[in-house]
Amino acid sequence: VQLQASGGGLVQAGGSLRLSCVASGRSIEALLMGWFRQYPGKEREFVSSISRSFGTNYSDSVKGRFTISRDTTKNTLFLHMNNLKSEDTAVYYCTSRDRIYGSELYALPNDYDYWGQGTLVTVSS
Repeated sequence: VQLQASGGGLVQAGGSLRLSCVASGRSIEALLMGWFRQYPGKEREFVSSISRSFGTNYSDSVKGRFTISRDTTKNTLFLHMNNLKSEDTAVYYCTSRDRIYGSELYALPNDYDYWGQGTLVTVSS
């Protein structure tokens, strides 16, 4: 599975962005898909996930502001980010899990198998 993320950029606090992640090599209908983010010098942290059965999960820090979705006709994962804050500034990675168990509750980097290259989101205050 290859993942190509895009959509990052510079936005003012309170603004919105939409990240996209195009998957190839496997249908995202068969995968648990997710987004992580990483601050400089820190470990990747869970942001959101969406399961094969459309179950979703969000970290407490983004709940109510971010929405994960997918378009299976385009084999693409999205992260709609609203009311952005300076603490959302990070590199965002899309990821997928291709194993038997694919609950949206998986929230550790080692729970996932494939990673995109990352896209930088910068929120100015």
